[in-house]
Amino acid sequence: MNVGVAYADKFEKVWLKLEVPDGSTVQQAIEHSGLLTRFPQIDLDTQRVGIFGKLSKLTTKVAEGDRIEIYRPITADPETVERRDSE
Repeated sequence: MNVGVAYADKFEKVWLKLEVPDGSTVQQAIEHSGLLTRFPQIDLDTQRVGIFGKLSKLTTKVAEGDRIEIYRPITADPETVERRDSE
């Protein structure tokens, strides 16, 4: 089945379309994509993942056409950082 895997760091955005075996999980699709090698800073033990913007577990089975997303950790506390549009 065909799925997409998306990840973005500060400098690069990647969205890969790939074919995975039927019954694959989110984690298996991410591993199959090669993004863990390309971006060694990805830590699936701590980072959240989702399908089409909804949080998901690594053990969730993917369906045909799903877009799997790997989310970066929040690096700034939104309560202490000034708003960018407050000029």
